Amino acid sequence: MAERLLTVRELNVCYGKVEALYGASLTVDRGTIVSVIGPNGAGKSTLLNALMGVLPSRGSVEFCGNDMGNVSIESRVAQGLCLVPETRELFSQMSVEDNLELGAFTRYRRGDKGIRKSLDTVFTLFPRLEQRRSQFAGSLSGGERQMLALGRALMSQPTLLMLDEPSLGLAPLIVKEILHTISDLRSTGVSILLIEQNARAALQISDYGYVLENGEIALEGPSSELADNPRVIESYLGIGGGEEKG
Repeated sequence: MAERLLTVRELNVCYGKVEALYGASLTVDRGTIVSVIGPNGAGKSTLLNALMGVLPSRGSVEFCGNDMGNVSIESRVAQGLCLVPETRELFSQMSVEDNLELGAFTRYRRGDKGIRKSLDTVFTLFPRLEQRRSQFAGSLSGGERQMLALGRALMSQPTLLMLDEPSLGLAPLIVKEILHTISDLRSTGVSILLIEQNARAALQISDYGYVLENGEIALEGPSSELADNPRVIESYLGIGGGEEKG
């Protein structure tokens, strides 16, 4: 039986008096990729930010069997929870290598000796980053910046990697490369919670999926079943159906 990594029950998030997320419940098992699709403004990014502790929320979040209710963002990272936001949030005036090493900050603080090995692993995953290791992050292309954001997250040795729109604004060939790499990460032992504007691609690489609409989970199921669901096909997988974001 699969090990339950993340359990979210009845999660609610409000912006003032506006309820952005209402009663959301989902699970992620170890070694799986779970996708969340839905229209712009449905609350998908809000969900990830609440799980990371960036936004206050009501409800229950358990990660690796631990209640995350009063756990700081830094402690969540130290416990293996990591978010790559849509904005990527790189340090443009720092080198690629320095950005990557910053991703291992919590590991430095606890005296971890395996950081150089992790850096080599990231460079194996993303050879272009090794070629540009001394360049400023701000000089990279959009695809390379996304690779750097992923690589920096991997430097923290996450157990669960949460990705917010990793293909946003990228050329189709780069999108294919990024999503292929995300799929390959499963073999390294990293589990993934993926929000992706390209619903078709998200369902193709994930094991299980959720459809978030108007702040609520509207549908869920194995990704292959969701991809065949008439409602999902009409709303998200038809002509232009994979272009929603938010």
